[in-house]
Amino acid sequence: MLKTHLRIDESLCGKVARIEEGQAEVWFHPSASMIADEHGLIHGGFLFGAADYAAMAAVNDPNVVLGAAKVKFLSPVRHAQSVLFRAQIVRQEGKKGFVSVTGECDGVRVFEGAFTAFVPQKHVLLRR
Repeated sequence: MLKTHLRIDESLCGKVARIEEGQAEVWFHPSASMIADEHGLIHGGFLFGAADYAAMAAVNDPNVVLGAAKVKFLSPVRHAQSVLFRAQIVRQEGKKGFVSVTGECDGVRVFEGAFTAFVPQKHVLLRR
């Protein structure tokens, strides 16, 4: 059961399709408002948002926040294509988790990322 990012807009970040301990899958279906040019290219920021959501779902703690990310956009995504993001925790160091995320569209890998997530004791906005 998903325990984090419960109020996220799925039309912007995708929908969790599967969640298990340390793993998550998110289906991302870009909308016409995400098109960057006359060729139907989807802006990479929307892909990043969906990948980030998958990483946070893999950690699946109500207080999880993104600390860092190193990503590669491997192939373009066009409007009317869907991307399946798969996230898996690869290492844990205390409250810091390292999450690998891949994105695949029509059998082609379009995204790879290494995300660093932190789980503070309190929500990040309540820490002050």
